[in-house]
Amino acid sequence: MKFGICVMADIDEIGFFSHAETLGYHSVWVADSQLLFSDCYAVLALAARQTSRIRLGPGTAICGTRIPPVHAAAMATLNRLAPGRVFLGIGTGNTAMRTMGQRPMKIADFAEYLRVLSALLRGEVVDYSFNGLTRPIKMLMHEHSYMNLEPRIPLYVSGFGPRAMALAGEYGDGLVFAIPPRGVPVAEALGHARQGAARGGREMDMSGFWNCTMTSVAVLQPGEAADSDRIKAMIGPNVMASVYYFYDMVHERGIDPPPFLRRIWKKYCALVEQTPPEHRHFRTHEFHYSYLHPGEAELIDAELIRDTCLVGTAGELIERIRELERQGLKELMFASGTKAKWRMAEDFARQVMEKL
Repeated sequence: MKFGICVMADIDEIGFFSHAETLGYHSVWVADSQLLFSDCYAVLALAARQTSRIRLGPGTAICGTRIPPVHAAAMATLNRLAPGRVFLGIGTGNTAMRTMGQRPMKIADFAEYLRVLSALLRGEVVDYSFNGLTRPIKMLMHEHSYMNLEPRIPLYVSGFGPRAMALAGEYGDGLVFAIPPRGVPVAEALGHARQGAARGGREMDMSGFWNCTMTSVAVLQPGEAADSDRIKAMIGPNVMASVYYFYDMVHERGIDPPPFLRRIWKKYCALVEQTPPEHRHFRTHEFHYSYLHPGEAELIDAELIRDTCLVGTAGELIERIRELERQGLKELMFASGTKAKWRMAEDFARQVMEKL
């Protein structure tokens, strides 16, 4: 099992990458959200210069805000700075799109995007439609200067539903997904990826196909409650990120909130509805993984934390992670956008990683 951290792109905290590398983490993933955080590729370029071993990449890059050739060029540039240490995580873009009042890319469009992007990363010629015209394109300057496509840049597709998971098998080198209670078991996720590979006529070697889950983690001190003030300050914004996600789903699809949110749902909606409707897409995402709005801390209790996060004593986390490894999980990546991430990364490394 490998371990990674997803951070919000912060140009003022490049030192965190060296911190994670020293602690023995396998990777740092950098969130891509243009109206919230620093530009992820600027952050990754600086991180590449200040590290030597750790793997680096966007976690995840947003297809709705950059066309495939731009993403390929950005990654090939990073690959010149840190050859063989970069990866491209790519997704349809929940937060990055919703901060603009837009919806994430549709699955059919995502499939076409991945078809073009994966071919460009392989150095192939591929037909690409842009501004109503379809023309063959390829990366031109990547052998001698400017950019490197070698060593090969792996493409990890973010998928939280069956169709997106299948696209990882059809076009990607790996899958980023969510585990229960918010997601699906490892075997089920990989099964969807296999179906996509079969649809695309690809032979899927599961030993070479990467898989990674994104979650939230908190190591409890002996006797500490899951909803202590320390834990709320550390991962409270992570908990609320799940609530924000389902707020959009419920209102767009006319569905009921998931069972684990029903007891707080009316109170949360009342908080959001203090903001005028035309600005609610600001309110629901502006503090993504970073801060809590007034009134939100009161909604968070031990049950909600356990429903949205991987939380427990070091021993409890070790047992849960070993079970995930037995199920076939290759990398566990946890997100953090608060100032507590420095201590959080160290506690997890010292108390959990070193014993695994």
